[in-house]
Amino acid sequence: MSDKVFAQGLYVKPPNENAPAYVKFKLNLKRQEVMEWLNSQTDEWVNMEVKEAQSGKWYAEVNTWKPNNNQVAFKAPQAAVTPKTDDFEDDIPFS
Repeated sequence: MSDKVFAQGLYVKPPNENAPAYVKFKLNLKRQEVMEWLNSQTDEWVNMEVKEAQSGKWYAEVNTWKPNNNQVAFKAPQAAVTPKTDDFEDDIPFS
């Protein structure tokens, strides 16, 4: 397990209690601090998860998970194929 990485200059807060249901959280950016932090990141994408600490404080943590070369990519199961047959016998109720 890798060390936790927290977004610098990015602050997450719960929505105001009077906010509509579609507002999930508030996000505040300290522009200079977040730009410096982003410039220090080497990956093209910086994926984050908004979490709530045991203390109730919300925060943004960088998701640092990367697949290793031994993992097989998820493959959706294929539907079973019913063999085609011309043998209908008496299955058709009309003739």
